[in-house]
Amino acid sequence: PLYRLYLLIDLPGITTSGKLYDSALGLVLIHIAFQSGFCAFVLSNYMRSLPHELTEAALVDGASVWRLYWQITLPLCKPAMAALATLLSIWIYNDFFWAIVLISTGENMPITSALNNLSGQYFTDPNLVAAGALLTAIPTLIVYFTLQRQFVSGLTLGANKG
Repeated sequence: PLYRLYLLIDLPGITTSGKLYDSALGLVLIHIAFQSGFCAFVLSNYMRSLPHELTEAALVDGASVWRLYWQITLPLCKPAMAALATLLSIWIYNDFFWAIVLISTGENMPITSALNNLSGQYFTDPNLVAAGALLTAIPTLIVYFTLQRQFVSGLTLGANKG
């Protein structure tokens, strides 16, 4: 159904093909739609684990709900957001299915899906595929090692509560 929907939606002037199909915008929209529920679930559970005394003290001091969110809740959510950023960037970068279904031209494909084009029907060069896979893995490794400390602290939150 999504494939047929993407073929029907016209976006003249926004995408090169004039359709939502075979465009980076279409791929971004599908990932936003599918990953936003997971993000909301993780962040809402994390925000529920924050001490209520912090928010009560801010409200007693006269902070508005907006200020409470921006200056207290959001900075405390940094480990959970770093864990989500690491997980989602790796999941979306390594996504193969939606890129194969929703993009047909090679110049619009993400690198992980374009890697599939290196193997042919009758001949596959394993050295070329291995080199491409190694180059494809480098950005995910950079993201993981950059956010490793926050990722581990975000995953272990609440593990030692007694």
